[in-house]
This record gives sequence, C-alpha cells and structure tokens, in this order.
Amino acid sequence: MSARQSSTQIIPQVRDIPRHVAIIMDGNGRWAKQRFLPRVAGHKSGAQAVRKTVRACAARGVESLTLFAFSSENWRRPKDEVRHLMQLLLQALQQEVDKLHENNIRLRFIGERSAFDPQLVDLMAAAEKKTQLNQILTLNIAVNYGGRWDILQAVNRLTQARPERAGHYTESDIAPYLSLNDMPEPDLFIRTGGEQRVSNFLLWQLAYTELYFTDTLWPDFDAASLDAAILSYQQRERRFGRTSEQLHLEAPRRGVAGA
Repeated sequence: MSARQSSTQIIPQVRDIPRHVAIIMDGNGRWAKQRFLPRVAGHKSGAQAVRKTVRACAARGVESLTLFAFSSENWRRPKDEVRHLMQLLLQALQQEVDKLHENNIRLRFIGERSAFDPQLVDLMAAAEKKTQLNQILTLNIAVNYGGRWDILQAVNRLTQARPERAGHYTESDIAPYLSLNDMPEPDLFIRTGGEQRVSNFLLWQLAYTELYFTDTLWPDFDAASLDAAILSYQQRERRFGRTSEQLHLEAPRRGVAGA
C-alpha cells in the first residue's frame, strides 16, 4: 500500500512487525502521584520512556512511530502543568535532536503550531530540517493536535485549492492534506494507563488500526511492554471487511499470513 492509499479503498499487506505504531502516552500524573511526587516528575520520567520506545521500535523494524505528546484539549490543564510541559518539550528539542540525527531517525511534528512560543516553533522547524533525510525510523510528535482539527484543516485547505470540486470530494482528494499524508496508516495503536479510548487522536488514520490498551503507566513502558503489544497485534486477524474464510483461502496463495 502506498502512503496515501486508504485501507478503506484497498487491502494493505500485513506484516508481523507493524510498519507504523501510534501511541497515547497516558499515566504520567498517576505514576507521580503513586510515588508522592509532583506531576512534572511523571512527565520527566515519561520522557525517558520515549527514548526507550524509540530505540525499541527502531531495533524491531518499525518504520514510523507517532506519539501523542500534547493534545488540543490539554490546554485545559492547570497552567503550571502546561508551562512545565512546554519547558520539557523545549529541553527535549535542545538536547535530543543531535542524538536522533546520529541514529538516523527523522523527527517531525504534527498539529497547530501557532499557539506555541516562536522559539519553540523555530526549534521544531530546525529539527525537522536537520533530520529530514534520515531513514531508520520516522518519529512523529503530535503537539496541539486533535483528530477533528486534522480533518477540518484538511477540508479547509482542499476547498481553497480545489473549489471547483466542492460537493464531489473523495477520500483521495482529502488525503494529501491530512497530517501524516505521506505515511501508511497506523497498524497498531497503543494506549497506556488503563483508559480505553482514542481521545481525538488520528481519527481518520485509525479507521482499520488494531487497538491495544494496557494498564502500564507510561513511565513504566519499556521494550518488553512494546513486545507484548506487538505480540497481541500478531495474534489479530486483520480482515479489512473480508471474512475469515477468505483470509484462509488467500494466505497460501499470496504467501503473507493474514494479508
């Protein structure tokens, strides 16, 4: 499946290792509360879990990793917590980009950047430019992002670019304007922290993604946790609208289990 082709339009090839993993990193605050620490301590420990997960995904052959770092609804949190989160993001950009670049990892950001401090926006752009040719893994960080925002901004851009087709738009028309438009849809979605919802994350892109929920709090998520999620994914029957009988008939002929 090419990057812009939709799983509702064609049947993608299924691999044992997901090409694209998307994660909601939930549970930092509860992790800190359990240890009688301020919430910011949980976010700092969560940043360490990001490093571990990036390394583990790269080592296992995952091609794209998308992390939900700050949603468009997270501005509703206490002002001090939001300020600390912005500081952590700024520090990460100042300290981690060179390491990502050395390890051939491409860094991208998705979401509405206009609400951020200009220094932060400039650092995002510089990090993207520096790592744009790296190929081992693409790390997408969703900041001030929402799935509904993504769809709305895509439609607004499309109507400006192609007003003559208004009323006749197709998936193929909208797809190039969506975030992550040049990547395959996520194969595996992971949410840590015990909650079981997608929370306005990649609503368009998750149409046929396998969902995995774990009680593990994000700061405790590690390579073994990732392996458990991938193992669950490998045991799923990805039918994409077909029947199990069709899968069993097609698998030997196509040579790809579950494809």
